[in-house]
Amino acid sequence: MINRSIAIDGPAGSGKSTIAKIIAKENNLMYINTGAMYRAVTYYAIKAGISYDEVSKLIDLIDNLEMHFEGDRLIVNGTDITDELTYPEISNNVSNYAAVKEVREKLVSFQQKMSQKYEVIMDGRDIGTVVLKDAKYKFFLTAKAEERAKRRCKELIEKGIEVDFNNILEEIEKRDYIDTHREINPLTKADDAMEIDTSSMTIDEVVKKISGLLN
Repeated sequence: MINRSIAIDGPAGSGKSTIAKIIAKENNLMYINTGAMYRAVTYYAIKAGISYDEVSKLIDLIDNLEMHFEGDRLIVNGTDITDELTYPEISNNVSNYAAVKEVREKLVSFQQKMSQKYEVIMDGRDIGTVVLKDAKYKFFLTAKAEERAKRRCKELIEKGIEVDFNNILEEIEKRDYIDTHREINPLTKADDAMEIDTSSMTIDEVVKKISGLLN
């Protein structure tokens, strides 16, 4: 069987992870949440007091992180840290760490090796343009910033975290700017990717649209 690779890109809160997890399960694919990997680096860097501009320390940190996925859970050095990765402190800082060239090179190499070994669906910000640039299936999900902020607020409230809509919206717009303007592998739609605006679509509608294009 031909090794299938599906790339899903888009800004924060566009529905990438939710959609990718469902499609992975329905098509027996390995789901790789690349954003979670960058969040994991951010999480451990903050815990260790390492700033995003301390590159050598960051690389040493990454070299000592063993990351793998079990379903949609990210296990790092034997510990499931998936829930911790959605905390506002991580969301507010991840774009700065993810913009570091050496960090991206490390994680992109790891992600590409996984795609060579397994049939995968990956979501992130540079999957169709960098990580899986030869993938047959590429999708770019987007949604209005206000709608994405509503989704993120709902997600955090369900986890028992107090949130302020305006603060979440401001952080999403800030992340959008950083992600689209960073020098290394900025967020952009691949020329051969299908763009889907999920603002007024249900999860099932998006899944059905994408699944209908897979063969």
